[in-house]
Amino acid sequence: MFKSSTQTIPTVNEVPCHIAIIMDGNGRWAKQRFLPRVAGHKQGVETVREAVKACSELGVGYLTLFAFSSENWRRPPEEVSFLMGLFLAALEREVAKLDKNGIRLRLIGRRDRFSPEIIRSIEAAEARTAANSGLTLTIAADYGGRWDIMNATQLMLKAHPELATTGFEEADLEPYLAMAYAPEPDLFIRTGGEGRVSNFLLWQLAYTELYFTDTFWPDFNRTALEAAIQSYRHRERRFGRTSEQLKSTPC
Repeated sequence: MFKSSTQTIPTVNEVPCHIAIIMDGNGRWAKQRFLPRVAGHKQGVETVREAVKACSELGVGYLTLFAFSSENWRRPPEEVSFLMGLFLAALEREVAKLDKNGIRLRLIGRRDRFSPEIIRSIEAAEARTAANSGLTLTIAADYGGRWDIMNATQLMLKAHPELATTGFEEADLEPYLAMAYAPEPDLFIRTGGEGRVSNFLLWQLAYTELYFTDTFWPDFNRTALEAAIQSYRHRERRFGRTSEQLKSTPC
């Protein structure tokens, strides 16, 4: 299990080991083109394919995409229904390609509010790609950062009820977080011009470098991704230390 950036100092590489993305702007992309919002979501799926391919080729180890938040259930019912159908179709259509390219697929978030058909497809996709050792693609669906922390706490206390009395530390909670299998994101990207993290990976983003762009998700191509990575390379990742300490750290 990977350790928290508040407990250890992670290794910093030229290429982020883990990139997390909020894929925002599908609806506005469609509106600019006088198209229905669903057209933006369809185009957004194409951009996901391009992002997965680019990350695999660039040597990114983990790519996490925020596909549907806990709060997205508040959207118009017809849009939610379309998104559920698109999600199911993408799972069934893309899993063979992911498996062929050695990509492991994982999904985080609640599952009890999805249809039985979607749950079966999720489980089948995860099982089929479980042994793959290439890029780990995580889809956050019906996910919320606060839910994640609350759920992890409940799971931890169920497994170790004595901690409710004795107290607990980060190391006790971390194995129960949704992304305990992955290092914390090095780079967070949000498309669409908004400047917030929107309840996404609240625990895991503690020391992540944040990158916001006005580009709508359907237009976020490989060039845009490489620009975000280039910005990341110019960040000084101190993890609580001073710049002078970084300069004196031996290679």
